[in-house]
Amino acid sequence: MKLPRLRTILLAPFLLFVMFYLFGVIANLLDDRQVAPLPNASPGSVDEIAIFGASGTAGDGILKAALADPDVSTIRVITRRATPRIEAGVASGKVIMTQHLDYLDYSAVQSQFRDVQAVYWALGTSSRNVDAETYSVIHVDFPVQFLQEWLQVSDRPNISFHYVSSSDISEDSSMHWAREKVRAEKELFALAKGTKLRVIAYRPDYIGPTEEEAHLGQELLYWFFAPVGAAVRAQQIGATMLEVTVRGDEFKNGDKLGTASILHYNDAYRHRH
Repeated sequence: MKLPRLRTILLAPFLLFVMFYLFGVIANLLDDRQVAPLPNASPGSVDEIAIFGASGTAGDGILKAALADPDVSTIRVITRRATPRIEAGVASGKVIMTQHLDYLDYSAVQSQFRDVQAVYWALGTSSRNVDAETYSVIHVDFPVQFLQEWLQVSDRPNISFHYVSSSDISEDSSMHWAREKVRAEKELFALAKGTKLRVIAYRPDYIGPTEEEAHLGQELLYWFFAPVGAAVRAQQIGATMLEVTVRGDEFKNGDKLGTASILHYNDAYRHRH
């Protein structure tokens, strides 16, 4: 019996990968699920929002979507630094930017949130950039502290907090960042339980930057993952957040939206506009 040639041995994993990838592409193309259109959305149904992390990849896309939405009248951006998009929003009169450094103390900016209907939270960093303790402070302590203070000062009858989380996370993961993302979700959901606040978690796979901000490597990654339904553009997350905010009681505290749901609600948002 002849032994398999080295070429065959090397090609086998590649062919299996290609078959698996093509299966994912076909399955994604055949997914015809749609979100039922919103029959009675009125202009101004999302009026005043706040964005944290607008200088980052996800936050920049969320800001782009909010700036393009004619129903959003005021966008309060809380940030450490300005970006060209934030500055353009300020110049348009739609963005009110507040520079803030201490995300464990919001007393200096509490007045900014009394009339905010929804907060879109994209503040974060890669676990490669910081140690484990700092990662926990940024991804758990920062949003938890904000929610505690927001609930004390909000004058709106119903408010919502939209938290950019991540896919492939679990409490028993070997990765510290994955366990902490779950812990953040659970603590935020628990804080909102029994209050006027709803917390919605967004669990995308790969987040592609806005087209104008993406470099070649990011674009290649996006176009590799998108055909199998494992990537979203950052502005699609923003459009989905706006759609979820408008739909109000359709979502309950603790709901989680994965990549497929984000894409479906993004489509619903586009059709509504």
